[in-house]
Amino acid sequence: MVSYTLFGIIKAIFLSLYPKRYKMKPSVFLKQQRKQSSLTQEELAAKAGVGLRLVREIEQGKTTMRMDKVNQILALFGAELAVISKAQKHG
Repeated sequence: MVSYTLFGIIKAIFLSLYPKRYKMKPSVFLKQQRKQSSLTQEELAAKAGVGLRLVREIEQGKTTMRMDKVNQILALFGAELAVISKAQKHG
């Protein structure tokens, strides 16, 4: 069984969406998107149908959590987690 860390997956997605801003951490991306949408963490959690704790953990850089829950949040910003092969990433 192959194991991926959430940070690694989010980073891969982030790199594919924003290749020129690759130095931004995924936790910063989510926080920035939330603030640009004028949402509090509580409002984001409610809109995404997830717990406030999850939103806080993502923004604090936690690296292990359920992908389906993270995707519920990212869907609000038109994004989702996906696996990107190393060949695509470096090709």
